[in-house]
Amino acid sequence: MRNDTLIVEDLLLMMFDDRSGTIAGEGTLFYTLGGAVLVELGLGGYVEVDGKQGLAGAKVHAVTGKQPSDPLLRTAHEKVAERERGVQSLLITIGGDLRKPVLERLVERGMLRQESRRTLGVFRTTATTAADTSHKEAVTARVRAALVDGEEPDDRTAAVAGLLSASGTLPTLHRTIPWSGKVYRRAKELEQRSWGAAAVNAAVLRTVAAVSTSVVVTATT
Repeated sequence: MRNDTLIVEDLLLMMFDDRSGTIAGEGTLFYTLGGAVLVELGLGGYVEVDGKQGLAGAKVHAVTGKQPSDPLLRTAHEKVAERERGVQSLLITIGGDLRKPVLERLVERGMLRQESRRTLGVFRTTATTAADTSHKEAVTARVRAALVDGEEPDDRTAAVAGLLSASGTLPTLHRTIPWSGKVYRRAKELEQRSWGAAAVNAAVLRTVAAVSTSVVVTATT
């Protein structure tokens, strides 16, 4: 099953809390999911980064003559191919609409379950819960081995660990991956290996700073 899932699916599974049914880092989730897809496209040789640096980060362009077979990756690749853009711009363009389709893929795989419920007997809501957790446990074990035990991860595991670090959500996984200074340093090391993960980190920090500034201005006016 591992080879059938995308990095973005493994990442969202890791960020999904099986107890509460919530997703860590919801406020900047689109940056994180967009980064996961860009990393996968990069690992597959479908996109490349050149040396140009703009306000939106390193420039990304699609590799001509190559197109991924997976429909989700293909859609993202087409967006990259429209024109050369900076990484952070692409994180928004690609990640903005990813939450729903990625969740739907995980439901189709039987890893998550979605049920329609009524709140107060009137309002209909959709609740997402854990289903078959065997794949998530396998992914978690590989990430834990890389972060806690110091094992050298493969590219996919390194990408998941780096993106978790970049998104700022790694400490929320303390029940399965004990949080420590050692884990923090190792995760940052893996994060910095990937231009996609590093771009997520910059985007998340920028967003958090903007929100914090807005709160301060509101409080003082």
